[in-house]
This record gives sequence, C-alpha cells and structure tokens, in this order.
Amino acid sequence: MGNIDQIRTVLNVIFMIGAAASFILYFSLGEDKTIFFYVCGASLFVKMMEFVFRFILR
Repeated sequence: MGNIDQIRTVLNVIFMIGAAASFILYFSLGEDKTIFFYVCGASLFVKMMEFVFRFILR
C-alpha cells in the first residue's frame, strides 16, 4: 500500500504543476492555444492515472 500511495503523491504533484502551467498558458497565449491543449490534456491524463491507482488498484 505504501508504494501505491507514493506513486499517487507523485502523480498528484505532476498534475498540479501541469494545471498551473495550463492556467498560465491559457492567459498568456494569443489566438493559437495548441500548446495549452497539449499541456492540459497531459495533465488530465496524469490525473486519470492517479484515479486508477486510487480506486481500481486499492
């Protein structure tokens, strides 16, 4: 159980960094928000992986 909790913590930290970067990118980019979509999508994927570790593997 301890190892899964450590993995979840790391995934949550990565998600929070990605979410903050997405927020900054959304307001700092002009018309072309392609980079924002990639960063936001990657952050959401990391959060879904954390969700899998929390509910399915526990």
